[in-house]
Amino acid sequence: MSQTLYLTEQLLARPSLTPQDAGCQELIAARLQPLGFICETIVSGPDDFRVTNLWAKRPGGGSDAKTLVFAGHTDVVPTGPLNEWHSAPFVPTHRDGKLFARGASDMKTSLAAFVVAIEEFLAITPAPQLNIALLLTSDEEGPAHDGTVVVCKALSARGEKLDYCIVGEPTSVERTGDMIKNGRRGSMSGKLTVKGLQGHIAYPHLAQNPIHLVAPALAELVNMQWDAGNDFFPPTTWQVSNFHAGTGAGNVIPGHAVIDFNFRFCTESTVASLQQRLSAVLDAHQLEYTLDWSVSGLPFLTTPGTLVDAVCQAIRTETGIETQLSTTGGTSDGRFIAQICPQVIELGPPNATIHQINEYVTVADIEPLKNIYKNVLIHLNSQASA
Repeated sequence: MSQTLYLTEQLLARPSLTPQDAGCQELIAARLQPLGFICETIVSGPDDFRVTNLWAKRPGGGSDAKTLVFAGHTDVVPTGPLNEWHSAPFVPTHRDGKLFARGASDMKTSLAAFVVAIEEFLAITPAPQLNIALLLTSDEEGPAHDGTVVVCKALSARGEKLDYCIVGEPTSVERTGDMIKNGRRGSMSGKLTVKGLQGHIAYPHLAQNPIHLVAPALAELVNMQWDAGNDFFPPTTWQVSNFHAGTGAGNVIPGHAVIDFNFRFCTESTVASLQQRLSAVLDAHQLEYTLDWSVSGLPFLTTPGTLVDAVCQAIRTETGIETQLSTTGGTSDGRFIAQICPQVIELGPPNATIHQINEYVTVADIEPLKNIYKNVLIHLNSQASA
């Protein structure tokens, strides 16, 4: 059994449901400390939702050395009905060349590949010119209030400089390395409450139906083009997720309507511009309303350059694949890291079964992932040494 597979199985056997870490970070730290890593545990959150974070760093070639961070999460989503699993979700099980367990692809295989890649790199490069770090959290699959964002704030406050980051999210489609994420869209939600006047449905002239009042504005918003996207991002989208109105009675005009919506926005739009444009539509329709906003993440983009080139070259060397750059999908903790690190990409195994019953990773994808991470280390270190 390869070291990467062995460590993957050790991690998968720990039931680290958000916000529990279940000893995963302790296991990883125990492998990093003999390599010269300084490991710091940062605990955050209320007593009933304690989050464990690990910041581990190995200094490299001096005060001006660049820092490469491997980032990820040890927590996993709930298993779902146990009777629908073909094997126990926290007992790593091999079938037909696949390794089944919750977290197999999202993202404990990546964590193991990080560690073994670093071990193998340092075995051949005992005095690198590159700082190497790991940033791990047990609050990525949950609210994400006490995880990576807390560590990033702490690092920023102490003046810690990060140059490159690889997030181990499962980004591949058919085969490890066929797709990486060089950015993600931002996510902003809103709760719109439109005021009407409740009344008897047979006397509409004595009431104001908020559904009727807001309908023309909704039609306009649905048909708006918020931006045209760019070479890396599709256009910004706006979608209604929930619409609540009425008392439940069939003869009452409701007094208010509540609409939940979400923007998935690219770097061509800003939080302020989207909020202003939406409010302008509501005002133009002379609605009486309140609007509450929530921004869960800003968009980020790493254009082709040092890190993207190093990752593409590493993938090409290991697999022969010309990887595809993509910004599709949901948000990740890359959105927090990108606020303090100029170059962030995501690279991990295929994502077809993430969050599903019988989640798995194909065993043949594990070693190539580790080798890609190691090759990135080699490439970036050679640049730092030049």
